[in-house]
Amino acid sequence: MINRTHRFHGRSSLRYVYQKGQTVRAGFVSLRYVHNTRQPSYRVAVVVSRKVSKSAVVRNRVRRRLYEIVRKHAGRISKPYDLILTVYDEHVADMSHATLQQAVLGMLSKAAILSGTPTPEAEHGIVDEKETNI
Repeated sequence: MINRTHRFHGRSSLRYVYQKGQTVRAGFVSLRYVHNTRQPSYRVAVVVSRKVSKSAVVRNRVRRRLYEIVRKHAGRISKPYDLILTVYDEHVADMSHATLQQAVLGMLSKAAILSGTPTPEAEHGIVDEKETNI
């Protein structure tokens, strides 16, 4: 799951992104984003409606998969953005991880949100700090 600091709280923030944000679409998923100068880092929400699947289990699985892709590549998000990923097709639940990751990273790159090469922290999700005795 994604860290609490990177999640939206309340509907007014989502409403702002829907009103002021720009959209990038990849067939079955769309990305709505806006640069947020009030936040220290990015925030992300994944919206999967009941029209996509009646089963809450399937909707939550799709949500978790998308959150994990964003979390894994969080080190490459250059500035504090508000991101909303909206799912339009239930085949996302059955899609391979590589295909889904390629679509999400393609949308993030097209929106100029990602920067450079991935950092080791983004790949593993673990940060080890070395102690120095100076």
